[in-house]
Parts: sequence; structure tokens; C-alpha cells
Amino acid sequence: MPTKIILDCDPGHDDAVAILLAHGSPAIELLAVTTVAGNQTLPKVTRNALVVARVAGIVDVPFAAGAERPLIREPATAPNIHGESGLDGPELPEPTIELDTRHAVDLIIETVMAHEHGTVTLVATACLTNLALAARKEPRIVDRVQRVVLMGGGIHVGNRTPVAEFNILVDPEAAHIVFSAGWPVVMVGLDLTHQALATPEVEQAIAAIGTGPARFVGALLDFYGQRYRDTQGFGAPPVHDPCAVAHVIDPTIVRAVPVPISIETTGTLTLGMTVADFRAPAPDDCRTSAALELDRERFWGLVLDALELIGDPES
Repeated sequence: MPTKIILDCDPGHDDAVAILLAHGSPAIELLAVTTVAGNQTLPKVTRNALVVARVAGIVDVPFAAGAERPLIREPATAPNIHGESGLDGPELPEPTIELDTRHAVDLIIETVMAHEHGTVTLVATACLTNLALAARKEPRIVDRVQRVVLMGGGIHVGNRTPVAEFNILVDPEAAHIVFSAGWPVVMVGLDLTHQALATPEVEQAIAAIGTGPARFVGALLDFYGQRYRDTQGFGAPPVHDPCAVAHVIDPTIVRAVPVPISIETTGTLTLGMTVADFRAPAPDDCRTSAALELDRERFWGLVLDALELIGDPES
């Protein structure tokens, strides 16, 4: 049976690929897509999510906008990577589906509560404000969800600072709530996602599919790759967010190990750091894991298969 997920995101180039992978994979049942301010402002990332829905032909999944800022801190965006629209590069068509009238937090809660215990996985590829607010507003969802799989953090590396990854640093208090809530959390961080490079060979394989969605992804990667080359010196860009979806599809592709993880919320130099304690084997009751190894070939195979299965539905 497909795994039921709610995808909480801030599109963002790699978020767009994550949506396409979730929609195109037969191993995933996409229940809802929710947005949160992050890579760009909430109106921009929400419009981008609806654009991706049109490109992919997603018509029967609710999309809802959520938190427009972190819990207590000032908003931060990433135009240096994602551009002024948050999805610069391809021509962006006008959305054709309507935004759900519910707040994303309410949609998350209502969707989780409407499904059987342990059947819904929350996949987050943005800062964790929506998930933290949902857990605080309706604590029963913490025991009810199967697990949380998130793209964020890193054990040995940061990107926004030397030790902190963007999604965690934008709202570290929300990350603290999510990591310490008590539900199982899998952190798919930079140690893993920096292995998911969109090399020229990958881009050629995507282009060979020849569909509208594949061309859309190609245009995304052209812009995104150039920004990573210019700002961080990557020869090929790391496509972070679909790695979290890939772990849900097949955990053997994205290998994670149990380890206690805490979020630094007060450090002058270490704010937003995801502190993983590998000093001893994880205790039996450890509820957090960190992804360490990616089967890169099988990962890109999932993305290519999803794009082929989506076909050419834009209308």
C-alpha cells in the first residue's frame, strides 16, 4: 500500500522536485501540500506550489498556505539561491487550482485526525513552523502520525552558517518543538543531501524524458545549478528536498541511523545547529534518526521514474 504523506514545503527549486517525486511515485499517496515562508515569502512560495501542481497535473490534492513568519524571529529568505520569485529559471504558468481556504496548520491537523492511527507521515522540506504549531494546537497528532521525515540540519556541515542549515536556522524554536515532541523524526540533512548532486549526466537523463514536467525540471536545475556554482562553489547542485521523499519511498535508498538530536536555540555562533550525540549507541527509546548515506543512482532513478509516470499533463 502507498504511504500517505502530507508535504510541507516552501518552493524553492528542490521543493518543486520533491512535489513532483511525491506525486509521480506509486509508493506515495499525497494527501495534502502545505506551504510555509522560507525560501521566499509565503505568497511567493504558495503560488509556486500551485504552479508545480499545474505542471504536474495535480488536481485532487488540497494545497494550503501556513505560517508567514517564524515563531519568534524575523523572517529570512534565500533569494541568492532561489531568485526573487523563489522559482526563478523556467517560465511559470498561471495556477489552475484554487488554494484551500483552511490554514495549513488546520489542514495538517484535520488530515491526520481523519486517517487511522499511524498511517500518515509528515514530510517537511522547509522550516518547521507549521509542524510545530500543529503539534502545539492539537497534541494528539504527535501520537497519531507514523513519523516525521524532514529535510534540514546536518551533523558535520551547515550552509547558512558554518554549523547551521537554512531550514533549521530560520526557525530554531520550531525545530526544537518538532525534534523534542516525541514522535519519530528522521533528519535528512546536508550530510546526506550533498550526495544528491544533479550532475550533467542526471540533467541529460531528465532532458531525454522529453515531457513538459521534465523540461520544467531542466529549467529549474539550470538556474539552481548556476546559483550554487556562483554562491557556494558546487560543480553540480545538491537537490536536497526530494531526498526526504525518497526515504519514505524506500528507506534503503536513504539510510538513517538512530541518534539523539537536539537543536541549539541560544548559541551566539551555533544557533540552529542540530547537535547529534554519537558518543554512545543510541538508547532503545531514541526517537530521532539522522540520514547518512545515499544510494545516488537509485535516488535519481526514483526521480526519473516519477517524471516518466507523470507524463505531459500541463493544461
